[in-house]
Amino acid sequence: MKIGILKETKKGEMRVSISPIIAKQLIEKGFDVVVEEDAGLSSKFKNSDYKNIGASIEKRGAVYKESEILIKINPFGDDGLKLIDDSHILMCQLFHKSNSDLIKEIASRGATAFSMDAMPRISRAQDMDVLSSQNNLAGYKAVIRGAYEMTKIFPLMMTAAGTITPSRVLVFGVGVAGLQAIATAKRLGAVVEATDIRLETKEQTESLGAKFITVDNTGEESDKGYAKAASADYVKRQKEAVNKSLFKADLVITTAMVPGRTSPVLITKEQVGQMKNGAVIIDLAAAQGGNCELSKMGRMVIKHGVKIIGTTISPESVSTNASDLYAKNMYNFIMHLTEDNAFKWDLEEEITDETLIIHKGEIRKKWKNKINYE
Repeated sequence: MKIGILKETKKGEMRVSISPIIAKQLIEKGFDVVVEEDAGLSSKFKNSDYKNIGASIEKRGAVYKESEILIKINPFGDDGLKLIDDSHILMCQLFHKSNSDLIKEIASRGATAFSMDAMPRISRAQDMDVLSSQNNLAGYKAVIRGAYEMTKIFPLMMTAAGTITPSRVLVFGVGVAGLQAIATAKRLGAVVEATDIRLETKEQTESLGAKFITVDNTGEESDKGYAKAASADYVKRQKEAVNKSLFKADLVITTAMVPGRTSPVLITKEQVGQMKNGAVIIDLAAAQGGNCELSKMGRMVIKHGVKIIGTTISPESVSTNASDLYAKNMYNFIMHLTEDNAFKWDLEEEITDETLIIHKGEIRKKWKNKINYE
């Protein structure tokens, strides 16, 4: 069975889905690996790095033509879709809940498709969870970017000229990105507070040395470990609970996203108007609308002296590490799905069932029922 590694075409993307070390492991397991020319260059992996471990390097068209499994990070674009047929098994982040046109197009071509962003939040799937591995890096980079944009340092510093008090950091959302942001800010010496709709994250927050801002979450729940949209009443209660900390914060990091939906607004323009002059907001949810009402994806907005940076701080900014982690997730996923270099197609097994969106050109019934793909 031949695995094709495609070059990412999304603007600004610098990662590659399979690193040379993981390509080597796949080859050792009996797979053939073909890599699109220069697919790994932005992650600092040369074509020769892949050749040296036994992979072949080909032009894009040849990768599609020769491969049965096609692996990417981002969804397939129009140029790639034209080269897909019923011989292909696609593996990437499809974002299927909000990408119905793409799903229908892949199905019309008879292909099979797994969506890596649909990985169930269960212990058996942790080493295949690309969202977690990549968000971990995003949380780290958010703090580093914030430190760069701030006009203050993080730690307490006692000098002959006087004492510098530590910066205050507030984190919205204690998922993987939020936890890493908390840990990184604490390591740099900041006073850190955090809040989340899931009260079970209180213990995790406090274990990292941060204060958890508790908000009564009566009636709120998650969806199999993924966030769900909060009620208007909860949003109101959260705002009241965090305002004191928000208005004192030097750096605010927001990470709240709901799969397939617009990000909830957690910081309004009125709240920004009451924040400290010189404060910085890093909005990691900007690609889905943003947690701050004033966020603009890919831009810095300055309002009332507050810098609002709308970004994903996607791990492409640390593309070498991000590619390695994504590749390890993919390796574990492929090993789970196959036996003796052939797919097991156990559609009742939970990981397969949750991630398999299209099977041999048919959108699976469970997804047709949840989203209108008709």
